[in-house]
Order: sequence, then structure tokens, then C-alpha cells
Amino acid sequence: MPTVPKSEFLQLAGSESEPGRWVTIDQERVDRFADATLDHQFIHVDPERAAATPLGGTVAHGFLTLSLLPHLSKEIAPLPEGVMMAFNYGLNRVRFPRPVRVGSEIRLRWKVLSVSERLGRILVTAQGTIEIKGERKPAMVAETVTMFVVE
Repeated sequence: MPTVPKSEFLQLAGSESEPGRWVTIDQERVDRFADATLDHQFIHVDPERAAATPLGGTVAHGFLTLSLLPHLSKEIAPLPEGVMMAFNYGLNRVRFPRPVRVGSEIRLRWKVLSVSERLGRILVTAQGTIEIKGERKPAMVAETVTMFVVE
């Protein structure tokens, strides 16, 4: 992740990153997520049965897509210099406009909405948009809140 001096980091509201690299969503990843969450709905884990639905095949869990935010953001979302820890503080809004078909490639666009300092911590609200290669609608749009502890 790119690091930014704290004084500059506090001024990042409104800034947008370049999109990250494409990541392929394969059936193995979806199956492992199903095992971890005990969500084995057939549209995620049964390619034959899912092919007979309007989806045309298996799709990733929406929460799998959401859970990839930390991984997808690590190369594009800025960090304040001297960060010791970062915590998921919450989500304000999450939508899944388009399912992610297994075999699709996704990437993240990141926009900082607000940055504030509270009690020696930095709170960042950002919009993460996960795009699907070749699709006009995004897979997910989420407003995240992250707390940074800096030295």
C-alpha cells in the first residue's frame, strides 16, 4: 500500500485511486468460502445445478466479494505513515448490483470519502467499488469505515 505523511493523509477526502489488478474468482475459492461460512447454497457450489438457473452457472457469495476488500485494497488504498494497526470499524452501506460468476475477474476502485482524527486515531470512510471485467454494472459497492492507529 502506498504510505502518505499524516498531514497529507488527513487531506485525502475526495481522492480516488487507480483501479487495482484483476483477480480471478475460481470455484475452489468459492467452495472454500462455503466451507468456512457453512453456506453451501447450490448457486455457489453445484455447477451443474446452477447452470440450469438464470445465472447460467455458479456465482461467488456476496460476502466473499465483500471479504476480499482488504486483499484488493492493499495495493491501492493509501495508508498514513507510521500506521501500527488498522481495524475494520464498520460498514455504512453495501450493495451487490451484479453477481460474480465463477471464472470472472474482479478488481477494486477506491475513493476516500472522509478522513477525521479522533483521540489519536484516524477514521477513514471510503467507497470501494468492485468491478467485473467486461460488465458495466459493478459486483459490489461498499462504504467502509477503517480506524488507523498511528505512531
